[in-house]
Amino acid sequence: MLINCVAYQDGKRLGEIQPGEIRDYLAKPGCFVWVALLERDPKVLEQMQEQFGLHELAVEDAQNGHQRPKIEDYGDSLFVVLHLLEPESDGLRVGEVDVFAGPNYILTIRSHAEKGFQAVRARCESEPELLSLGSGYVLYALIDAVVDRYFPLLDHLETELEAIEDRIFAGGSPRENVEALYGLKQKLGVFRHAVAPLLEAVNNLYGARASRISAGMKEYFRDVADHLQRLNQTIESIRDTIATAIAVNLSMISLQENETMKRLAAYGALVAVPTLIAGIYGMNFKYMPELDWQYGYLVTTALMIAIDGVLFYRLRKAKWL
Repeated sequence: MLINCVAYQDGKRLGEIQPGEIRDYLAKPGCFVWVALLERDPKVLEQMQEQFGLHELAVEDAQNGHQRPKIEDYGDSLFVVLHLLEPESDGLRVGEVDVFAGPNYILTIRSHAEKGFQAVRARCESEPELLSLGSGYVLYALIDAVVDRYFPLLDHLETELEAIEDRIFAGGSPRENVEALYGLKQKLGVFRHAVAPLLEAVNNLYGARASRISAGMKEYFRDVADHLQRLNQTIESIRDTIATAIAVNLSMISLQENETMKRLAAYGALVAVPTLIAGIYGMNFKYMPELDWQYGYLVTTALMIAIDGVLFYRLRKAKWL
């Protein structure tokens, strides 16, 4: 579905145009066309390929979708794939935006994502001196907007991790803690798949082999790369913390089991003493000196209570009970 198709002249908006007029505007000096599509439609993509002269391999990738983040060079144009991450009740929804960037055009195809790029268009139109530089600035603004959306989501994951750590030491359910940690690890994996390949790709936009489209925007793309580097470092830090939290949670489980075993052993000792004494006097031998003693029962019972009392005191002092 076509969201908008706008032509610009020297950084200033001319207005909406029809898709069939794109080629005519591209032929005008200083003219720039920005088209935004929602979801993939083979017929619309075929029309865009004809109007912009898009490379068939890039069009095939855009049509199939589910690509890893990347930036590919096709002569004087670039094909860019970015992952759009949005929160869901049970995790993260992964959307995608495919960007075709040529010397005087930008074509974006957004799929499986609710939030669009109206703010990016407004930002670019509010800076005509930069928009006059052409597709390089718009490409930077799009990538920068996508990267900026990652930060609050990653902050939320850090908050989730802190809450799980608090539950671990507060005596929460070990099973629930482990499940929460592994769920968090899966979300972080989605983040890593979105950030790491993009960092590598953006590095090529301001290096020695930068394309003609990004040649005049190297400082801007370097700034985006710095943001991606920060995200990547934060992701690695959270991964290490999750691994540590899982190990601590397992250690807490072992400690709880040890405490339980100590208590059981202590209670077993308290039961064993009277059982031993009662067992001796229950052997029914004919010649036992205390069998005919008048106070034998009272003394034996008192002895059991006294020994258990001493054991209880010592075990309580040792914190086994």
